[in-house]
Amino acid sequence: MTLLLSGPGMVITLMVDVESNVMGSENVNAAGTNRKHILDVDVLSEDEIINILDQTDAMSEVLRRDIKKVPALRGRVIVTLFYEASTRTRISFEEAGKILSADVINMSSSGSSVDKGESLLNTGLTLQAMGVDVIVLRHPYSGAPNLLAKHLPKVSIINAGDGLHAHPTQALLDAYTVRSKLGSLKGMKIVIVGDVLHSRVARSAIWAFTKLGAEIVLSGPNTLMPVGLNLVDGRANVLPPVSVQPDLDEAIRGADVVMALRLQNERQNGGICPL
Repeated sequence: MTLLLSGPGMVITLMVDVESNVMGSENVNAAGTNRKHILDVDVLSEDEIINILDQTDAMSEVLRRDIKKVPALRGRVIVTLFYEASTRTRISFEEAGKILSADVINMSSSGSSVDKGESLLNTGLTLQAMGVDVIVLRHPYSGAPNLLAKHLPKVSIINAGDGLHAHPTQALLDAYTVRSKLGSLKGMKIVIVGDVLHSRVARSAIWAFTKLGAEIVLSGPNTLMPVGLNLVDGRANVLPPVSVQPDLDEAIRGADVVMALRLQNERQNGGICPL
């Protein structure tokens, strides 16, 4: 069993790849995907995920240079639009954009027209009118990136975390880290421990790991597990098939990777931990 911790450097490597992929057809095709937006992992195929990870291997060479700069996104404008606090994700996106020679503008809800009551959609439409090419969005409400993707035809949207829903770039990073350290994920047992119910990272990671062939086991108090696991809601599975084992010792027996989640206090309504 190996315990892995992904640092900001790995985030930079992955963001170099993802941001270049969504910018235009020539970059998208180079990575083997044809997607304008990165909204979640569940819509990506296994081949697309593998292509992204392969391209990340290639782009990581840039980070070993004395001068970490390439002209891939010269003349492009990227806005990091964060409605929630962030250190690693935000800095990683900013550094990746600058390494790719893009003009990066950091914008938070505090101190902007959001304080005057401007809606997310109006903010997005304003940025589109100003000629922004990419919006990297973190938002407390699930589905916010999808809203902008639907209404901003000239802008690519990258989801940097939306409510309880998804954090696709973190999941791709985690998959990249596991593959870099341990090789193919096929047949691996990956245990996710902690507050799965409130974790957007866990949801996206479950999709990414499963698509790459891993077996997923969730462990934690029942009150921290999602409701309706492995059930069909009449339209689609909420998550791919997983196992749940409340006993931690039993859960990690024979595990290849253990992913530990903190309590998501900012997204809890209280009363979820048994006494």
